Amino acid sequence: MIAWLRTVVFRAFFYSVSFPIVATVPISALFGQHVVIAHATVWTRFHRWAARVILGVHVRIEGTRPVGPALYASKHQAMFETLELQALLDGPAMVLKEELADLPMWGWAARRYGALVIDRAASAKALRQMMREGKAAKAAGRSVLIFPEGTRVKPGETPPLKSGFAGLYRALGMPTVPIALDSGVLMPKTGAKHPGVITIRFGEVIPPGLPREEIDARVHAAINALEG
Repeated sequence: MIAWLRTVVFRAFFYSVSFPIVATVPISALFGQHVVIAHATVWTRFHRWAARVILGVHVRIEGTRPVGPALYASKHQAMFETLELQALLDGPAMVLKEELADLPMWGWAARRYGALVIDRAASAKALRQMMREGKAAKAAGRSVLIFPEGTRVKPGETPPLKSGFAGLYRALGMPTVPIALDSGVLMPKTGAKHPGVITIRFGEVIPPGLPREEIDARVHAAINALEG
């Protein structure tokens, strides 16, 4: 009962405050990418605060980030990490589903932020576009964040990586940092949220230039290190 009460209060408070923040992103977008990134960071830090104060959710960081831009490949179990990693990784260019990028005004603002858009079918044209956008982010000195399994999964699920990850890894030639996490245990897509500690673990840095079978195997193992 207490968990459900916390969840209801969190949803009501977070989404009511988020509405004006998100609705004004297109205004920030008029002033350039740096302003959009700063605007997004305000929102994600607000989410972190609300989760901690209302839900009792805290974050434990394990491992160390490398110095400089990198390709981050993260597990995806909850909406939590899509916001938390934006702030934690200092505003990376994030791979975004096409349906989100097609939302009126919001999609335009997301592109101004520097999102890398990909469709679910992962068509050749879409993959080439994602790689061009990834190279532009790299040229601007930004890190890139991708959820290589392609979608949110439940704790314990370990699907194979989508082909777009290997293509992006090859095209960018950046060091790759796998991220394991267990957010789905406390922050499930449906049902009550629970207090506790979410672990975000930065894995060993993987150098560029590895064959697809090796990079896929190493990243898959590393992002699933907290499963089971």
